[in-house]
Amino acid sequence: MIGLIQILGGLALFLYGIRMLSGGMEKLAGEQIQKWLDRMTSNRIKSAAFGTVATALLQSSGLLMVMMIGLINANLMTVSQTIGVILGQEIGTTLTAQIVAFDIGYYRLLLVIVGLVFIEFFENRGWKKYGEILFGLGIIFIGMSYMAMSLDELVKIGWISDGLVTMGQTPMIAVVAGLIMTSITNSSTAVTSLVVAMGISEVITLPGAIGLILGANIGSCITGLLASLRLSTTSKQASFAQIFINVLGVALFLPFISQYAGLVELTSSELPRQIANAHTIFNVIVSLALFPFVKQIAWVAEHLAPAKPSKAKPRLTAYIDEMQISVPAVALTEAARELTRLGEASAEMLEQSCQALVEKNTALAKRVMEREDQFIDPVFKTLVDFANKLLMQDDLTNEQKRRCFQLKNLLMDIERVGDMAEDISQYTLNRIENNLHFSDNALADLNRLWPNVVKTYRTALKAFETSDKKLAEVACKLESEFDHMYWEARQRHIDRLKEGVCTSEAHVVFTEVLRILERVSDHADNLGISVMRA
Repeated sequence: MIGLIQILGGLALFLYGIRMLSGGMEKLAGEQIQKWLDRMTSNRIKSAAFGTVATALLQSSGLLMVMMIGLINANLMTVSQTIGVILGQEIGTTLTAQIVAFDIGYYRLLLVIVGLVFIEFFENRGWKKYGEILFGLGIIFIGMSYMAMSLDELVKIGWISDGLVTMGQTPMIAVVAGLIMTSITNSSTAVTSLVVAMGISEVITLPGAIGLILGANIGSCITGLLASLRLSTTSKQASFAQIFINVLGVALFLPFISQYAGLVELTSSELPRQIANAHTIFNVIVSLALFPFVKQIAWVAEHLAPAKPSKAKPRLTAYIDEMQISVPAVALTEAARELTRLGEASAEMLEQSCQALVEKNTALAKRVMEREDQFIDPVFKTLVDFANKLLMQDDLTNEQKRRCFQLKNLLMDIERVGDMAEDISQYTLNRIENNLHFSDNALADLNRLWPNVVKTYRTALKAFETSDKKLAEVACKLESEFDHMYWEARQRHIDRLKEGVCTSEAHVVFTEVLRILERVSDHADNLGISVMRA
């Protein structure tokens, strides 16, 4: 009983250490991972390289797979690109087993001490993420030591000893056991490391250990499969591709486990290192062997999960997906892209509403009003909800929190511009229905003002999209210039009103439109200032 408690306690410590290490690495390299994702999924080699490095850094193939499925669901990656990443991540997962196979003795306590000091006393200096990495590594090794110690006791129990012997003699049973263990723990890394701990205690043979590792490889697909079930057909295809890759790899190796174990024994004299090497060699060989057949694997996945005519409404958002929240750096980047898309839509609406007002175009005005109700408002609400859920994550850095609040504030500016475009369209319909006449000079003023506002707003949006502070400064200068144009146009209108050129009914519409354009300019200024302060 004590041995069982020790092994479960050691496993719990190990999983907590992995979580701490993964969180620290995500904070350290998350932004870089997102940049790589944008550049490195254009071909198979780059996709595989990205999968290897990203998995090694995040220390979680399941987390990366969930992130990939989120991107597929948002139509940002194809199945073929994802298969390249999957083949790379299979190699990246082997790093943990290689690390835990080292015997670092009491240095594991030093890692915990130094990590805790960084977390508690250097948070404001940005060292917390390094502390989490060191602390996580220390806890991983402590968990490993507890698991190794407990196995010496557990192996004295008859049925456990007999089970381990049977696994060595019948690898298929070990494969099934590894699959079940991974499904329960939801972590192939934990199961593989437990097998390494068995090697440290020398309670398992190398063939039995290899069988457990092969089963863990298949079990690692569970996370992605569960994540894809409620999502698009393409997401399911990516999950099935991962299952196909791992099952095929195991099927190819299973008949030759004894011979494979004999070859692996030549790589080291120590059983823990042999187990780690068996894991690495298997994943590298399978990935390299299947690498030329990415298109064929995609074809199989498409037939396993064939596309069906969808009755669901088309997605309003193009970039964000709730599954991205597990990797905040990715979630923030995609939310910023979605915000830029929303901003461009509001700019287009602003331009169309002004054209409709000047040209007395009823159809164009109604189109703007429909777009406000059917696109701007629902996407705005979705983005706000996305940002709020992201803010609820415990592992956000201070910079990520600041960025999230910035996005929420700018969302309000962009949504208000959409509302103002709708207001101008309402005034357009009012002008048409009541046959309100604008003088040639009034129309000339409008035609000078509204293109300037649209230019200012689009410049601010571009500055946000590219994080260009100089361009943001240009947008703010354009806003100042517009203020002068606004007051000059307003004064000319007052003069026309005094001269009786403008009617009181037309006066209300004209002045309100001028006021709206001035407020749009202010929102553009808010965007520019936000970029300059970032």
